[in-house]
Amino acid sequence: MGNASSTLTQYDIEEVQRHCNNLFSQQEIVSLYQRFCQLDRNAKGFISADEFLSVPEFAMNPLSQRLLKMVDGLNFKDFVAFLSAFSAKASLAQKVEVIFKVYDSDCNGKVTFNDMIQVLQDLAGSFMSDQQREEVLGQVLHEAGYTKESVLLLDDFIKVFDHANLKMEVEVPVD
Repeated sequence: MGNASSTLTQYDIEEVQRHCNNLFSQQEIVSLYQRFCQLDRNAKGFISADEFLSVPEFAMNPLSQRLLKMVDGLNFKDFVAFLSAFSAKASLAQKVEVIFKVYDSDCNGKVTFNDMIQVLQDLAGSFMSDQQREEVLGQVLHEAGYTKESVLLLDDFIKVFDHANLKMEVEVPVD
């Protein structure tokens, strides 16, 4: 499983479905496998950062460099597990967990005010001043019961997203 010349068996499909908590149908997994094989140009069984950057939507994403840290070297099963957070069937907690990892750039399991400011800077660029970013983020944290000095763990991060009533409507088309 994972190189362009191989095919998925029914067992492989079911194993991948279990690995991604059944968030994709069997047909969707087959479609994702075809896409995976297209991206895995050298048929190594995993996708490199350069291969991910060949997807224009990914390359143009302002968070692409942060995302590359999460996706470089994924095999097919892990590729599907990563994408499952963007499935229409994924829970808010599953989606926020991936976002948390984007914000947690040093992979220490904690997100600081500065981590969040950096992501906002990547996302907003020159459309927001440093002061505006700090004010908006400070207000969101305050409304959820945190301060600029707070260090957020995943559960805290979920609470901030839940309290701010933010919608997570990012989905990856699989056909």
